Amino acid sequence: MTFDRTIFFKTVRSSLFDGTLRQGQVEGITAILDRWARTPATAVRPMPAMADRRWLAYMLATAHHETGRTMQPVRETFAASDDRAIAILDAAFRRGRLPSVSVPYWRRDADGKSWLGRGLVQLTHRANYEKMTAATGIDLVARPDLAMELAVSVDILFAGMESGAFTGRKLGDYFSATKEDWTGARRIINGRDRAALVAGYGKRYLAAILQAGG
Repeated sequence: MTFDRTIFFKTVRSSLFDGTLRQGQVEGITAILDRWARTPATAVRPMPAMADRRWLAYMLATAHHETGRTMQPVRETFAASDDRAIAILDAAFRRGRLPSVSVPYWRRDADGKSWLGRGLVQLTHRANYEKMTAATGIDLVARPDLAMELAVSVDILFAGMESGAFTGRKLGDYFSATKEDWTGARRIINGRDRAALVAGYGKRYLAAILQAGG
């Protein structure tokens, strides 16, 4: 699927970025578009028409939300370093602000590695780094910090959302020739958290793709 990227960027600039796109945002979106364009149709992504457009739009929307619309890989808490992120998470844990967390997964293990959230989506816990290592062929267990590299993070985004490797739910469960569920698709990443908000982003990305001739 190809479309006029000049029109696409002009449209998302006004509809999703308050009229201004920074260089990092352009680079992040471009990396996702390039990855989509060079991925051939497969058994996972067999449909070239509307289903494809919606898959791409929802991946862009997910990155938009998860990165605070920077469209660049971020650490959990948006900290500039692992040490700072760990300190912020530890403080929140001590104050009881992370009720769903029983084991502080962000603390460094015996090898000095932290399994805190990183990327265009928040990849957390060693088990999920192992899962994405298998899905992408990139050794994220040996170097979890690789999830902060844009190209690697894009691969993780695609592998997790197209195959269902994040939560067991995948794009094909919500967008197909017979189904369109923008709100339910949030389960691919994080249950129902901000589901309507992300759905709205996805619809605006889709509108931009269609306006650009995609």
